[in-house]
Amino acid sequence: MNFFSCFDEKGQVIARCQTAQDIEVLRRMGRPIAEVRPLRQEESVVCSLTSSPCEFNEDF
Repeated sequence: MNFFSCFDEKGQVIARCQTAQDIEVLRRMGRPIAEVRPLRQEESVVCSLTSSPCEFNEDF
């Protein structure tokens, strides 16, 4: 399972998403996503074990 971190223009993490569709939804909602990077495999495993990435996204 892959997860992605979304960053604003200042380099701050603003969301973690599981799919490209989640990222597009956030963009349509007006979130200022300047960069998207995949999480490393070990980060993805921790994210999938501890919680849903959408819990990090307050707008979802």
